[in-house]
Parts: sequence; structure tokens; C-alpha cells
Amino acid sequence: MLDDFFMRAVLAGLGLALVAGPLGSFVVWRRMAYFGDSTAHAAILGVAMALAFEVSIYAGTLAVAVAMACLVSALVTRGQAMDTILGVLSHSALAVGLVAIGFVPAARSDLSSYLFGDILAVGRADLVLIWTGAALVLAVLALRWQRLVTSSLNEELAMAAGIDPRVERLVLSLALAVVVALAIRVVGSLLISAMLIVPAAAARTWARTPERMAAGAALIAAASVILGLWASLRLDTPAGPSIVTAAAIFFVVSQALRRA
Repeated sequence: MLDDFFMRAVLAGLGLALVAGPLGSFVVWRRMAYFGDSTAHAAILGVAMALAFEVSIYAGTLAVAVAMACLVSALVTRGQAMDTILGVLSHSALAVGLVAIGFVPAARSDLSSYLFGDILAVGRADLVLIWTGAALVLAVLALRWQRLVTSSLNEELAMAAGIDPRVERLVLSLALAVVVALAIRVVGSLLISAMLIVPAAAARTWARTPERMAAGAALIAAASVILGLWASLRLDTPAGPSIVTAAAIFFVVSQALRRA
């Protein structure tokens, strides 16, 4: 089965979907959309560095994503004007990454795959990394679930309960960096935030508890992967954008049903 490129693509997408749903719920609750953009756009710089130093794409992307996540987390702690700071970091990281990748001839021909993903080119080694990374992030979220939820919904309540919101913010930042590194081959740096936010936003319409929202977001993300890959195969459209388009359709339908 793993010799079939389409089945490998499905498995890679499902691995990402299972972790993007719960993590994306925290992104929505904390209004961290710009945070996700900043970390995701920095991934392009990580790709350039990885190719320049001839190391794994995942290693280079993870290193830069973690650095960006720690930087943004530190700025939040210091009370900076976050909408402006994150906007500057997001677009600057993408621009610097694109300039850097221009100095790496081997990367120029594959630029679109790093921006929009190339899930159909995922190999067995990629599958192992994606599922291992996803399992680690899910384990961290499960172990710290109540702390993360409490600090996300009310930081003052979290502090009263003996929970340090700064620690939980850092945990989420690092988890987000790992998911960005995993998703670079699946949907690309420009669409990672969409896979985090759109399924969670669609699930929020019907969820009555944080747990149901996280589970619903994971299911919608998984369904988006399957529907997007099917559409890509049938209509000969780019796989990564097709997956995000499918997620957007689920969001529109959820909003329409809610109003009806």
C-alpha cells in the first residue's frame, strides 16, 4: 500500500490533520492567527538554510520555526503591540526567506512546492517523521490539556489555579513550530495557517465543549484532506490548495447551516 503515492499522500495528510485540529483550536481561542503566519512564513528561511548547509528540510524548518516561535512568545510576554509586531514579523520572515532561497540555485525550481506543498511527493521517510511528530505533539497536548485550556480561556483564572500562562504559551508556541515543520511538505508555508484555523473555525460553530471542538476540527481537517486529494486527482488541481479549499467549503457550509 505504501508503494502507492496517493496512499502515502492520504496518510501524510491525515497525520497532519489529527494534530492540526486540536492545535488549531488553541490558535482560534487565543486569536493567534498572525502568530501562526509568522512561524509558517519563517519556514521558507528554514528551507533555504537547510539546502545551503545540506541538512534535512525538516531540521532546518524546525530550527527557524522554533526560533521565531520563541521570539514571538517573548514579545507577547513584554506586552508589545502584537498585531503590528506579528504583521511585521510575518511578512518580513517571508520576504527574507524568499530572498535567501534565491541564493540557493537548487531550491529555485522547487519554490512552489515549499510555498504550496507537494503532498504527492511524500515518501516513506516523510511519513515516519510526520506521524512521529504528530504523535509527540498530541501527547503533549493531552498531558497538558486542562492547563492549556484554562490559560487560553482566562489567564487570571489560570494564575489563581497556580498555572503560569507564560509556560503554557511557550508550550503552544513550540508545538506550533513542530507542526509547521511537519506541514511544509504537505500544504506549504503559505497554507499551513489555513489548515490550523479553518477546520477549527468550522468546528466551533457546533461544539459545546473544548474537547468536542478539538475532535470536530480534527475530523473536518481529515475530511478536507481526503476530499481535497480526491478533487486534485479528478480535476488535476494542486493538492495543497485543494485541501485548503475543501476545508473552506466545510466552513461555509457550517456557517450556512448555523444561520438556517
